[in-house]
Amino acid sequence: MPFADLGLSDELLRAIGDSGYTEPTPIQAGAIPPVLMGKDLIGIAQTGTGKTAAFVLPMIDILGEGRSRARMPRSLILEPTRELAAQVAENFEKYGKNHKLSMALLIGGVQMGDQIKALEKGVDVLIATPGRLMDLFGRGKILLTGCDMLVIDEADRMLDMGFIPDIEEICTKLPKQRQTLLFSATMPPVIQKLAAKFLTDPRRIEVSRPASSNLNIDARLVETRSDKKRDVLRDLLRAEDVTTAIIFCNRKTTVRELTTSLKRSGFAVGQIHGDMEQAARIAELDRFKGGDINILVASDVAARGLDIKGVSHVFNFDVPWQPDDYVHRIGRTGRAGAKGKAFTLATREDNEAVAQIEKLTGGKIPRVDGVKAEEPALKDEPAAEKPRRERAPRKAEPRREERAERPAREDRPEREERPARDERPAREERPVREERAVRPEPAPRPAPAPRREPEAAEDDGWNGPLPDFLSVSLGG
Repeated sequence: MPFADLGLSDELLRAIGDSGYTEPTPIQAGAIPPVLMGKDLIGIAQTGTGKTAAFVLPMIDILGEGRSRARMPRSLILEPTRELAAQVAENFEKYGKNHKLSMALLIGGVQMGDQIKALEKGVDVLIATPGRLMDLFGRGKILLTGCDMLVIDEADRMLDMGFIPDIEEICTKLPKQRQTLLFSATMPPVIQKLAAKFLTDPRRIEVSRPASSNLNIDARLVETRSDKKRDVLRDLLRAEDVTTAIIFCNRKTTVRELTTSLKRSGFAVGQIHGDMEQAARIAELDRFKGGDINILVASDVAARGLDIKGVSHVFNFDVPWQPDDYVHRIGRTGRAGAKGKAFTLATREDNEAVAQIEKLTGGKIPRVDGVKAEEPALKDEPAAEKPRRERAPRKAEPRREERAERPAREDRPEREERPARDERPAREERPVREERAVRPEPAPRPAPAPRREPEAAEDDGWNGPLPDFLSVSLGG
């Protein structure tokens, strides 16, 4: 079925032809006609199937008639990330080049001044992330009463990022009589409840069952050890015919460290993660799209919405924590009918996460055979035990031979010439300290005679000289 059979305008068909497309994808063929008829829509399709064009193309024709007013956008598209919002803006510029439609992009990480100026002039299409939109709404810089069309894109990602309360509040500020389109790769119960609350008799377009992987992607699981993952990745990058590749990590610190490691190995690599400024992230994406680098290490900020042509490989350096993220990560390759390859590096600690992914996708991920890095990842025993058992016999035999060559203990004369203990002079023959002659003790000195004190003479009244006998007896 060509695009001309979908009821699009001639101006839009010319823009589509200039972009190199001739036939719509299944989601586009199923969604465009009901959207042109003004119906609410639920679109369920895996990533990389053309969901963005499925709502951008009919919106351009619908908004081609009418006039915008200051601070009152005519349509609103909600996106979970800045990258995806910028991607949608590029689609509007590409397909709407023959229409005079104004557009504004409200995302975080950039100055508000230019965004506020664009809103004051009036816009036909407002593309925004929920956080920045609520910020400007709270400042009184935007009115939503004139918005007749709402698009909630990547609804399941909105749920993961905690934006569902913001979306519910935004919906209450929009006119009740409006057209609402909801697109998502999966439909968890919370998203189904959101659709039932804010959509009116929606058409449901499902081109593949939820969370199924793209059949154009050759997905493989490489079992390895944590300390060997970088070596495995380098081997895969060299062995595969990598044109452009995206490597996904769970943590921002891992993104930085892995980028540095790959640069030292000579790869042309860049990085993108949530801690980077918006200008730096855009610059890295431009380098990747322009061919200055052919490998991009990224966190899950790039798992959705990045429509980069020609990505031949996707590598999951870390198994994603959420099973849905696996589908979105590998969906960066195999887009627009092209073939792609996806490799996931898994350790024993990832067994549970891998099982959840296989349960979600409904099939077992094939394991890679003959990969050098799989050798240490044995399931029956730790990889370090086998080499130890092989080395033990080789080391034990020489040790026994060396012991046999050593001279026996009795051949050593220096120890035999020493006198035996019983031939040594007995201890009793040696002079004993107690048997030495004892010095005679000095004779005790006679005690001195006690000194007799003279007795006091009685006072008998005699004042003359003492008699001779008394003088002698008293020592006089």
